[in-house]
Amino acid sequence: MKKIAIYGKGGIGKSTTTSNLSAALASRGLRVMQIGCDPKADSTKNLMGGERIPTVLDQIREKEEGVTLDDIAFRGYGDVVCVESGGPTPGIGCAGRGIITAFEKLEELDAYETFQPDIVLYDVLGDVVCGGFAMPIRGGYADYVMIVTSGEMMALFAADNIAHAIRNFGKRGYAKLAGFIQNSRNVERENELVMQAAKENNTEILHIVPRDRTVQLAENQGKTVIEAYPDCEMAACYQALADKILAEVGA
Repeated sequence: MKKIAIYGKGGIGKSTTTSNLSAALASRGLRVMQIGCDPKADSTKNLMGGERIPTVLDQIREKEEGVTLDDIAFRGYGDVVCVESGGPTPGIGCAGRGIITAFEKLEELDAYETFQPDIVLYDVLGDVVCGGFAMPIRGGYADYVMIVTSGEMMALFAADNIAHAIRNFGKRGYAKLAGFIQNSRNVERENELVMQAAKENNTEILHIVPRDRTVQLAENQGKTVIEAYPDCEMAACYQALADKILAEVGA
């Protein structure tokens, strides 16, 4: 089982990237599990036909100790197992703590032993890398971390913070930084800026995802590009990303 955390600032397209990657990996016959670690709880929506699934925290609040795997894990496109950690009631509690609670519940219910995934993808909000948001890195959950960024200033700032956190945790034998995924926004000198940021963090650009309206067209249908337009150029792009990641993690 290979465990990969995909980080990025809010709105950078990490969930779009992760869900398309899950679909691409599943199309190879791999057993994939995607765990959304963002209070918005929309990571897996395009694997579930546009529907939001009940979150782990919502089910714990509703059923307390009576939560089962069937309450929190759902089969989506390509038989991908979809889980959303969820967030606290607005104004009450800590979103990072919610991720920790969700991870503990998945372990308690033997989720990994039950589904036996080949690949686990954690889709993690990376605006702050502390507390629960750092769990995939420091809790031994992820083996590799990939950062979704663009050439925009705030995206690069977040990527640098995430990379710095990984270096700090890496000294203790935790997850390693596998590289950047450039989700292009067509800003001036974008390739150059992302390349420079990767170099400054002693890593590489794993893949460049171009900006393409096909992604939005697919999401309007509640689908990934892999499902909606499997023969288009963007589907081939995400398939190529899947190939590179499999080579990187040795799967």
